[in-house]
Amino acid sequence: MVKIAMAKNMIDVLLSIGSNIHRKHHIASGIAALRQLDADLEISEVYESEAVGFDGDNFYNLVALIKTDASVAELAGQLRDIENRHGRDRKAPKFSARTLDIDILTYGQHTGVIDGVRLPRSEVFKNAFVLLPLAERFPEMVCPGEDLSYAQLWQTLNLHHQKLWVVDASFIDSD
Repeated sequence: MVKIAMAKNMIDVLLSIGSNIHRKHHIASGIAALRQLDADLEISEVYESEAVGFDGDNFYNLVALIKTDASVAELAGQLRDIENRHGRDRKAPKFSARTLDIDILTYGQHTGVIDGVRLPRSEVFKNAFVLLPLAERFPEMVCPGEDLSYAQLWQTLNLHHQKLWVVDASFIDSD
């Protein structure tokens, strides 16, 4: 009897990645951990921005595209495990310093709350450190639930006043 391997349904997922504690180490190590989930990881430039919602050290932020066959709940669990391995303090206030923060921004073209995760994540529409990397790395990609690409959203939403700048990301292993 011959078994035929069925192709798995891979879904494009956009992630937001940030750190303001030992930023280079945690971003590089977090990217390496994500590469173990998806060898075809695509990442944006790394941006530095001021802390939002609290007084703290500047953040390094970027976005990444992965392909996965994991459910939203499974992926969220994998991302939590990566954050936890990087010393993420789950008891800290919502707006506080982070060793590593990885959030699901989109999961395919799904919208609404899936497995407790709001899709697309509201930060796409609120924070330049999320939308600008999306607009620059994935300009033609259309945001789920919107009729606009990320480049069009960047032009439409008034986030240009939020300060952020590209940093040298040579600290990230390019494997």
